[in-house]
Amino acid sequence: MGYRVAVVGATGNVGREMMAILEELNFPVDEMYAVASRRSQGVEVAFADQTLKCQNLETFDFSKVDIVLMSAGGDVSRAWSEKIGQQGPIVIDNSSAFRMDPDVPLIVPEVNPDAIHLAKKKNIIANPNCSTAQLVVALKPLHDAARIKRAVVATYQSVSGTGKSAMDELWNQTKALYGLGDATPKVYPKQIAFNVLPFAGELKDEGYTSEEEKIWRETHKILDPEIKVTATCVRVPVFVSHCEAVNLEFEEPLDAEDARDILRDAPGIMVVDKPEEDDGWVSPVEAAGDFAVFVSRIRNDPTVEYGLNLWIVSDNLRKGAALNAVQIAQLLDEQGIITPQGGYRTITV
Repeated sequence: MGYRVAVVGATGNVGREMMAILEELNFPVDEMYAVASRRSQGVEVAFADQTLKCQNLETFDFSKVDIVLMSAGGDVSRAWSEKIGQQGPIVIDNSSAFRMDPDVPLIVPEVNPDAIHLAKKKNIIANPNCSTAQLVVALKPLHDAARIKRAVVATYQSVSGTGKSAMDELWNQTKALYGLGDATPKVYPKQIAFNVLPFAGELKDEGYTSEEEKIWRETHKILDPEIKVTATCVRVPVFVSHCEAVNLEFEEPLDAEDARDILRDAPGIMVVDKPEEDDGWVSPVEAAGDFAVFVSRIRNDPTVEYGLNLWIVSDNLRKGAALNAVQIAQLLDEQGIITPQGGYRTITV
């Protein structure tokens, strides 16, 4: 017996990835519904051996499903997630709309699974920002071992984090620079092909951007509000996978070799760190299509008493979005928060 699942935003990059991962992980789905905006009604998407036609978000009956995976952007989520939750299903929202809501848990299953029990308040669970998700997976076991005082994070974010239009822009600009089209920027303020943009998101207070703000605010909510976090988010000409160069300062001693051992034993992490080899570390190409958060270049920082540097890489469409959402659904099932019973949904909080 399985669940009745709806994916809202089923025609987008993350929505399609959600359906693919539900199948890959053999999540127990009895009925799958593809839901999108009115303009995408009737568009066909694949799930398992089925071809589904997208149904209209505005007319879809959400009372007939158990779980809704929401990946249609913040405006849509703000307009619909609470309404959907009031009809019965648990909404797992991939946008930023409810991440800082005190009545909505913000969950990375490897980091704060106990927060799942707060889902009953609004029937909404928030998925973190893609950069935050991979960061806290790597930080959690190190924080447990030696308590992180401060984290300095520089991200190298792929264009897929902005959406399909940005991926198209990188592709088209790359061709155009070889004389095969127009390289005029449309999605980004400057050319992204063969370039690096030291700005991601919208400008906020004190010169920081919304992407940078998400990293420290979400890390505080998921992991520990006492960690001092500062970030610089950079957009790079890579299609898929985000990278992060992270400098950590700890309250207690923790050297690089011990950190490697701790991370090797931690859930969701793959350590690839052989400094003696020219290719003994991970790049975005290797991480694309994988579930793991990869950690490389673990080394001591001699400029502080207890410091480490890390290189963290993960597929942002997977662990940074779709995979984490499906893992939250798995956690709901494993914890008995939801159970399929004869086609009806029971909350057992």
